[in-house]
Amino acid sequence: MLQKREKVLLLRTFQGRTLRIVREHYLRPSVPCNSPLCPQPAACLNDGKLLSAEVTHYVIPDWKVVQDYLEVLEFPELKGIIFMQTACQAVQHQRGRRQYNKLRNLLKDARHDCVLFANEFQQHCYLPREKGEAMEKWQTRSIYNSAVWYYHHCGDRMPIVMVTEDEEAILQYGSETEGVFVISFKNYLDNFWPDLKAAHELCDSILQSRRERENESQETHGKEYPEHLPLEVLEAGIKSGRYIQGILNVNKHRAQIEAFVRLQGASSKDSGLLSDILIHGTKARNRSIHGDVVVVELLPKNEWKGRTAALCENDSEDKAAGESPSEPMPTGRVVGILQKNWRDYVVTFPSKEEVQSQGKNAQKILVTPWDYRIPKIRISTQQAEALQDFRVVVRIDSWETTSVYPNGHFVRVLGRIGDLEGEIATILVENSISVVPFSEAQMCEMPVNTPENPWKVSPKEERERKDLRNTHLVFSIDPKGCEDVDDTLSVRTLNNGNLELGVHIADVTHFVAPNSYIDIEARTRATTYYLADRRFDMLPSILSADLCSLLGGVDRYAVSVMWELDKTSYEIKKVWYGRTIIRSAYKLFYEAAQELLDGNFSIADDIPEFKALEEQSRQAKLDELVWAIGKLTDIARHIRAKRDRCGALELEGVEVRVQLDDKKNIHDLIPKQPLEVHETVAECMILANHWVAKKIWESFPHQALLRQHPPPHQEFFSELRECAKAKGFFIDTRSNKTLADSLDSANDPSDPMVNKLLRSMATQAMSNALYFSTGSCAEEEFHHYGLALDKYTHFTSPIRRYSDIVVHRLLMAAISKDKKMEMKESLFSNKDLEELCRHINNRNRAAQHSQKQSTELFQCMYFKDRDPETEERCMADGVIYSIRTNGVLVFIPRFGIKGAAYLKNKDGLVISCDPEGSSEWKPGSLQRSQNKITSTTAGGQSVTFHLFDHVTVKISVQALRCHSDTIRLEIISNKPYMTPNPELCHQSSLLLRSELVKEVTRSVEEAQLAQEVKGKVLQEEYQEFCQTKGRSLYTLLEEIRDLALLDVSDSYVM
Repeated sequence: MLQKREKVLLLRTFQGRTLRIVREHYLRPSVPCNSPLCPQPAACLNDGKLLSAEVTHYVIPDWKVVQDYLEVLEFPELKGIIFMQTACQAVQHQRGRRQYNKLRNLLKDARHDCVLFANEFQQHCYLPREKGEAMEKWQTRSIYNSAVWYYHHCGDRMPIVMVTEDEEAILQYGSETEGVFVISFKNYLDNFWPDLKAAHELCDSILQSRRERENESQETHGKEYPEHLPLEVLEAGIKSGRYIQGILNVNKHRAQIEAFVRLQGASSKDSGLLSDILIHGTKARNRSIHGDVVVVELLPKNEWKGRTAALCENDSEDKAAGESPSEPMPTGRVVGILQKNWRDYVVTFPSKEEVQSQGKNAQKILVTPWDYRIPKIRISTQQAEALQDFRVVVRIDSWETTSVYPNGHFVRVLGRIGDLEGEIATILVENSISVVPFSEAQMCEMPVNTPENPWKVSPKEERERKDLRNTHLVFSIDPKGCEDVDDTLSVRTLNNGNLELGVHIADVTHFVAPNSYIDIEARTRATTYYLADRRFDMLPSILSADLCSLLGGVDRYAVSVMWELDKTSYEIKKVWYGRTIIRSAYKLFYEAAQELLDGNFSIADDIPEFKALEEQSRQAKLDELVWAIGKLTDIARHIRAKRDRCGALELEGVEVRVQLDDKKNIHDLIPKQPLEVHETVAECMILANHWVAKKIWESFPHQALLRQHPPPHQEFFSELRECAKAKGFFIDTRSNKTLADSLDSANDPSDPMVNKLLRSMATQAMSNALYFSTGSCAEEEFHHYGLALDKYTHFTSPIRRYSDIVVHRLLMAAISKDKKMEMKESLFSNKDLEELCRHINNRNRAAQHSQKQSTELFQCMYFKDRDPETEERCMADGVIYSIRTNGVLVFIPRFGIKGAAYLKNKDGLVISCDPEGSSEWKPGSLQRSQNKITSTTAGGQSVTFHLFDHVTVKISVQALRCHSDTIRLEIISNKPYMTPNPELCHQSSLLLRSELVKEVTRSVEEAQLAQEVKGKVLQEEYQEFCQTKGRSLYTLLEEIRDLALLDVSDSYVM
């Protein structure tokens, strides 16, 4: 029998508004207890994650412990933890979305022995709050009462330890109930886990930070920043239009001076502003940190400032003051923060000299974050000197109005500065990427495919699926060595003379059940992360590289889209969607498919499937395959032409695929090459994505996952238009059609790099394509600008994208709906799907950033030990693609590097070039115009650099302690670089990039081998980069686990 209660909630919306909600609250006689000691598991409905039966006691943390010590509770050694609903709701309402999501993910994670107990729905555990009782006291009382009930529910067989920071509660409840112990969290760690040093260090660090925060709040020294306005004032101001809401983006090149607020929500539509809002200086930022959702007040127009157009190496206030800014833009100041998006930050401690300069007794030390956009963080430690050579993770606790810097605490050590593994770990933490191995519980859900027990198609699936194994020539076209084959293609002539085109995608959802352990893990990861030398899979390799990979000659489950096309016009007559069984006949690589398309049939010797065939059979099968590739290409040309007529864009972007060898080490990086067969495959995938998008939207108009690409802001095209104008081209940006046509006609016959750079600039001006739920925006906003399609989604890569898994489930539900069958698939509501899309979009950005940062890391490591004066590879041809007040931006095609080249150095000298083109630094001045910059020496010599000029550039590396190393470019001649080695200039960036990765990996491995005292070889497990095994990269290094910590310096060089 349910008992009805009423509960008043004060909830904060995603936009920051506070809502008072009265909810009906029903109490139940039993709720899931998730204990193996439960006397009535059927009544408790314990069908999910259970606590371990091996523990000696259960731990129930009080609400304050969950808030302050969640990082310690995340240690996998701590087992048998029961999180009460009361404590979880306290985190949700007081610590915000990010902390609450961390707690939710911890509860879902099968690697952690912890469960949620819904004590506020259990009729014997629920306690109404008494009149005049403080919220904190009621929360502790409720949790203790629930702990007592839980102890008796388990038959008094398992002692329960409630950990709390409330000393009154310890005195009151400590000896009240036999078998239920109430102690402090510090006391618990000291008595139960004396040897878990890392947990003790982290706990001490958090405790010290909290004490200092309390002491600081009691001090009465002057305020450095104004107080934030109350939430109700901010909400009213946003509603009236006085204040503007948006996300703070700090300019990493001028982190001390420039930040911008991109408008969000209602503010973007109602403010009338066409651009971002400039926040000038740290005072105006008012303690907000990059990524926070802030509320801004616009300053009067006479106080507006402009962006600085100069290249910047050191973003100090003094240097910026003398530079001429651009046109004034809307400028404001932060008056409040709606949502703090703080995360883990990688920092560096001061060098030995800097520690000594702060004095031996220094306790509070400033550490410098790896990310330029984050301010220095003050932490307390006495061991900074011991950790000065390491990258360290810290978290921010608070930022008081009286403090110049935020306060934080130490979390863990990543690795040595400059060490490849330490720097990779830094990139992962900075992008919030978790690379822990898949858990035992997750792997238990996986199918088996071994020589002793091979996987087979089940009779049930044979009955329910369309079998294409004997009727369709199915084949894949992928990069060489590709393991995760998501997609295959087919084309055949039907009995009526028409054609049938098929796109067949791996049926991942057959193996990944909704809300299973592996599904939750894949949802959390959201994507496969490709770094320069390794990858971290979204799904275990038994799926990604085996049973869900559409390899040649083996039976596989697929989800297929097949169109009947008119035999001459290729117009689509009808379409079929469904689950199929396929057997791919050929696993082709791009270059082989292109050779067959071009009529070079000798390449068949390199295709494994042809090697064992007799000559007659081989020729027949080869003719069949060549016809299929040719027909697919004809169809793709027709589809592309149709999209081109609607304004589809072909933009210059760096698409890199990773090629692995037999041991899963990187063998090559494969940028997209200009092969027609690439376009053939891409067009077929775009067609499938488009038709699936239409299908799922028609069936579920308010809860379908689609992908939108909004039109870019016109002001972002200004540099593109000006650059094209310098070469005599006009770029019409009014629509995607006019832009595409303009870019096609902007060709300089003497220099193909001009069109490449213009397309690259157009790419930079674009908005990001994003996933969204169709119930959250109007149909006219569904459009994909770049592809010129009214509806688009991602369906074709479920092995490496969770969005595609969601779309597969939607498609299966749509097919069931059409057949008027019961839908097996559990679909997300619009609200849940909207939140999931936000998460996937965030993880996609993290994947892009980590890939870019790891490539830059390898570039720097490649050039770091080379002498720029003597090494031929350190000289290269560069193309100027942007003019600034004190230098130019240069693109180096040979290495795919973009960077700044200064024409005025730190000493105020300007570049001068002699008649042969060689450069040197002399006193003088620079004069910049729209499309050129002139350097004039005091002696009257001048040299002018124009947009798209080719110059000779010297490449070197600037090594930095606190941040990532950076590539430095120096113009040493105003003439194009002529390589002494003619073969070198013909090598593509493809070859050089792959060499770069292999060269760096080889030298790192050699260094590691040299350090091995006993000379033992590297373990194979260490080299297997597909999925990190064993201890996490985040684990504290053994040799420094017994040390505490110290802090960092004033150096903030860019």
